[in-house]
Amino acid sequence: MANKIYSVDLTDDERTELLKLIQTGKRSSRKVMRAQVLLLAHEGKTDQDIARSLHTSPTTVQRIRHRFVEGNLEGAINERSRPGARKKLDGKGQATLMALSQSQPPQGRKRWTLALLSDRLVALQVVDEISPETVRKELKKNVSNWT
Repeated sequence: MANKIYSVDLTDDERTELLKLIQTGKRSSRKVMRAQVLLLAHEGKTDQDIARSLHTSPTTVQRIRHRFVEGNLEGAINERSRPGARKKLDGKGQATLMALSQSQPPQGRKRWTLALLSDRLVALQVVDEISPETVRKELKKNVSNWT
């Protein structure tokens, strides 16, 4: 990847900000590495050279260049938010699970199992699907010892 698709041209203020970020205070290693990528790219280094000197991949270098050119300095050096997956159980679902876990188990059973609880939540149409592991995690968060 000798050809640079995204050319990084830093202003004096941006360059000063990146140098300050690298040299002062405690910063995440990812943030420092991104700042170093931008500074080296501004000096005209290729993606391969930058990747080799910073022990990262050329794809990472290209991605940082892209985020700078298409966005701005802040977008290039900071993490994007990662919202994660939606929760399987809302407040009502959690309450239903807690009530089920404390209720009498089904006929012919001595106690609730995680699989029985997950199947019952689906049968009651609290959720479309839920794994016994998710049920276990919910119970662990809300109750120290369930029967």
